[in-house]
Amino acid sequence: PLLTSKMAASGAVHLVLFLCGVAVFRSAAVSSFAIDLDSSFKDSREDDIWLVDFYAPWCGHCKKLEPIWDEVAAEMFSSGSPIKVGKMDATVYAGIASEFGVRGYPTIKLLKGDLAYNYRGPRTKEDIIEFAGRVSGPLVRSLSTQQLFDHWQKRHPVFFVYVGGESPLKEKFFEVAAELIVYTYFFSASEDALPEDVSIQELPAILVVKDGTYYTYDEYEDGDLSSWVTKERFLGYVYIDGFTLYELADTGKLVVVAVIDSTNSSEEHISLKAMTQEVATGYREQFHRNFQFGHIDGADYINSVIMDEVIVPSIVVLNTSNQQYFIPETAIGSIEDLIKFITDILEGSAQAQGGDSFYYRVRRLLYDGKSTILSVFKTSPLLGCFLFGLPLGVISIMCYGIWTADGEYEPEEGELLQNEAIEQGDAEASDEEKEENHDKHHKADNEVKEDSKELKDEELEEKSMVEKKRD
Repeated sequence: PLLTSKMAASGAVHLVLFLCGVAVFRSAAVSSFAIDLDSSFKDSREDDIWLVDFYAPWCGHCKKLEPIWDEVAAEMFSSGSPIKVGKMDATVYAGIASEFGVRGYPTIKLLKGDLAYNYRGPRTKEDIIEFAGRVSGPLVRSLSTQQLFDHWQKRHPVFFVYVGGESPLKEKFFEVAAELIVYTYFFSASEDALPEDVSIQELPAILVVKDGTYYTYDEYEDGDLSSWVTKERFLGYVYIDGFTLYELADTGKLVVVAVIDSTNSSEEHISLKAMTQEVATGYREQFHRNFQFGHIDGADYINSVIMDEVIVPSIVVLNTSNQQYFIPETAIGSIEDLIKFITDILEGSAQAQGGDSFYYRVRRLLYDGKSTILSVFKTSPLLGCFLFGLPLGVISIMCYGIWTADGEYEPEEGELLQNEAIEQGDAEASDEEKEENHDKHHKADNEVKEDSKELKDEELEEKSMVEKKRD
């Protein structure tokens, strides 16, 4: 049994070491597909299509993207894609990064010839690869058959199609495709390639295919083609997160958000989401020009946007252009309630809250600071104590030391009188000492004079006696 245990333990150790080795090898193999770029990249890139991550070593978001970027590189290599995947330290090669318009980290760009396309979507492997495949291909792809049309409709929830021959509208369509290819797909097709349920009144025409149907661009009603594509490139009802809300700001629409908890299967949460979806699709002609509909999972992000606490589930309408928002005064219990609330906003009778005034900017600054501190303490209490507790402790000790330090001593009135009396007494004593010293010196001088006189008398007397003897 002992030998068997040792053999089992030895086998387990070898298995663990083998798995660790496989993991290390796999990690090294995956990361090797992303090429580290240097200053030579500027001159050598023109013959290839490059997907590049411009990063900074100290950037936290860059570090989160790193393993995803390695997976993107491995996937592109294994699929035989002509796109090369690289990464560049933008702090070391700041000049090159600046030429490509890098102003933040991380920045993902697809470089094709003289064109540089900036990626603004979610930082997931699937979304990044989909972006690279879309942008690296033709600006406008051809749909030659109904089968091909159906194929693309199943793969992509939203895309735009030009139908017809050569025309100024087609030229404009290609210009918009060059501008907005980073967001969506553009196709051209003949009328024969359209599905049977697609009916066009006149040619040329531009269609947006989404939500299981299609809508035709009307230059007189919809205005500028680029603005129309920007507004229509989203489904009528979407899942909303930080990236989506950021992109929805480009549409200029108000965003109707159903704030729900996806883990809560209660009727209240399910019905609110269903009502919002119903209004988005069933009342499109009434609201789609001014409103975008969707739902968000949880209230944390919405709370950070409006700087307040919202009830879950609830409806919040956001104006991303001026940071205002609308909250219904009463709970939304039916589709009719939701329609009335949205109609009141559209007619201007609903009360807007928030904004981008100086007051709200200062308030947001304070709120963001508070949120940052709380998030640090929530995720890492020790780090929070070190970053914020230690400086506050040092400042508190300094303030306490300054407050309790001895200032310049100011004697009271009684002490001043006493000190003056002492000083006066010292002065009088000093005068008496001076007089006594003067008397002593005067007396000593007199004694010296008397002694000198006596010496002179004795000398005269001796001199007189000597003269008498001589005589």
